[in-house]
Amino acid sequence: MAGARSVTIALTHGHPDHAAAAPALAERTGARIVGPEGLVPEGDVLRDGDTLSTDVGELTVVHTPGHTPEHLCFYLADRRALFVGDLFLGVGDTTWVAEYPGCVADYLDSLRRVRALGPETLYPAHGPPLVDALDAIDRFEGHRMRRIAQARRALEARPDGSIEELLDDVYGPELPRGLRAPAARSLGALVDYVRSHPE
Repeated sequence: MAGARSVTIALTHGHPDHAAAAPALAERTGARIVGPEGLVPEGDVLRDGDTLSTDVGELTVVHTPGHTPEHLCFYLADRRALFVGDLFLGVGDTTWVAEYPGCVADYLDSLRRVRALGPETLYPAHGPPLVDALDAIDRFEGHRMRRIAQARRALEARPDGSIEELLDDVYGPELPRGLRAPAARSLGALVDYVRSHPE
């Protein structure tokens, strides 16, 4: 950032691994912090469709809830590059989607919205770039749809089953003990989706 006329820190969402160090970094660099509503003062809020000027072109703000309700991505249309925060991870085919009621439906809508942008490369906050964007979107969407189908089958077999009872049906008995709590939260979000989206 040496020699920069101005520096801006653009937050994708409020999880501590993304936002907690922003004030200290801003203090050291003189940067302005912008981001989703609720994370920054009103004058620094980014909303869907806003633009940010950078030294390589205009970034367009894209509201992409699902991982969190306020999650934003940033699209550099000239390079067909999308900075995706935690909407995607650089490795694997899933990300955390269990934060709030309705998150699974929001996540699927966000994937469709990203697909409609037609990006070539996705730049996640964790892991390497996803250089075949459409393949990555297909993989992440496919994973979520398979989990939804598993949750639907589990509920058909046990309509009154608790999340704990359904957990092994969906994730299998080999699920490590340390992952049961987050898996239960994820399954709860899937069950919420299935119950609000009957076939």
